[in-house]
Amino acid sequence: MKRREFVKLSAGAASLLAMPTALQSCMNDMNMDMNMAADAVPVIEGAFSAPLSFPGVMTSSFSMTAKSNTAALLNSQSTSVLGYATGILGPTIKVNTGATVSIPFQNQLSEETNIHWHGLLVPANMDGHPKDLVNSGANFNYNLPIDQRAGTYWYHPHPHGKTAKQVFMGLAGFFIVNDAEEQALNLPSGDQELLLVIQDKRIKNSQLNYAPTMGEVMTGYTGEYILVNGSNAPFHNVATRYYRLRVLNGSTARMYNLAFSDNQAFDVIGADGGLLAQPVSVTSLMLAPGERADILVSFKSYAIGTEVFLVNKTFNGGAQGKQEFKIMKFVVNQQVNDSFVKPGQLSTIQPLPASSAVKTRIMKIKGMMEGNGNMNMGGMGSGMHTINDKVYDLNRVDETVKAGDTEIWEFDNSQGDEIHPMHIHAVQFQVLSRTGGRGALIATEQGWKDTVLVMPGEKVRVIMTFPQKKGLFVFHCHNLEHEDDGMMLNFEIV
Repeated sequence: MKRREFVKLSAGAASLLAMPTALQSCMNDMNMDMNMAADAVPVIEGAFSAPLSFPGVMTSSFSMTAKSNTAALLNSQSTSVLGYATGILGPTIKVNTGATVSIPFQNQLSEETNIHWHGLLVPANMDGHPKDLVNSGANFNYNLPIDQRAGTYWYHPHPHGKTAKQVFMGLAGFFIVNDAEEQALNLPSGDQELLLVIQDKRIKNSQLNYAPTMGEVMTGYTGEYILVNGSNAPFHNVATRYYRLRVLNGSTARMYNLAFSDNQAFDVIGADGGLLAQPVSVTSLMLAPGERADILVSFKSYAIGTEVFLVNKTFNGGAQGKQEFKIMKFVVNQQVNDSFVKPGQLSTIQPLPASSAVKTRIMKIKGMMEGNGNMNMGGMGSGMHTINDKVYDLNRVDETVKAGDTEIWEFDNSQGDEIHPMHIHAVQFQVLSRTGGRGALIATEQGWKDTVLVMPGEKVRVIMTFPQKKGLFVFHCHNLEHEDDGMMLNFEIV
């Protein structure tokens, strides 16, 4: 039974009369709560008068500290946040393939935390599994061997039940890997390479407000203010040339259908796991929480003084997608001669054929009132989201896979009416197919991925070869409210 069907049925007088009084009241409250959470919180656009800022960059000497900070998120008013450096967010880490990076980490929070290196193929004991937590006041040294291709990766905490709040409060940052293949392309760099982490925040009385209702646990917690690199409604001056935008959806739940206000085309050149084979020209691009996109955009044809906005376009599916809004502004303020030529070939993507898989696993993903008509309740407000009817158990191994094996995993959201971006630790995968919903694969799904969007009504099949990194990992929904609510399972590579 889907949520909309439940709402209709729960309003029936006959059903209510048959319920005990306490249960009636509970169901009425739940029904009202879900109605209020049916749509994402409407976005309030800012003035686009604050210059875009960028986190600091670390390339050689690394250290990370999770701590309480303050930052001016709105109207220059001081707001309490969490970060890994001064202010909100953490520094951008840039390394080369083949390096081994040692990152001493200190937890100065009042609660336990850790760091998950999202998209990095690191040993199990370095991955930031929910069992590997760093207590308040304690230290841990992350040793990360970088043995993968160039790409736009990121980091964030992963304590079960607290991930969404800690990310919402500011704990996140970019992790950029470079290699010789990418450098040979001479893509826009320096001031022409813009790293953009897009997040929505709910702010009350000038302070971040993370307090999801049960209905917002169901749909995901959304905010009315859109931040780019920690700034609300920023602008950035650009010249008449190509720019490379590395974009991360760092929100806990909000989707973005990215486009430009004049509907200009742009080229997708990379996805979660690095470069695509060729640039793919699009006019809009869906980006779910946890996903990254690497794009080329040209401002060469614009007159000085032109303003162009990066916007969110409406889209179909789930409770989100009903509002178009501006995210940030680009102002063309300089005329230059740009010699950059967009490459026709970027990389080689060797497809993994479905015939190479030794096993296919079905992962049924659903919320409390989806699927078989039963209410899947592990208690009001907890345990409402499951994979294969299981709520996360830290001490249970749910799937066992063999290092070196190639498998197909099918994420089945065919009976659901919620959006689920599914993330698998330890491995990059290719998207084989999508049935129901959108049907065709999008541009970013033509390369290597670690997070894939599964819309309501869809089944998505992915294929991957598990690395020689034995140990315990997790896979989960990257709607972080869903993850914290239990939509996560352990898998072990043996």
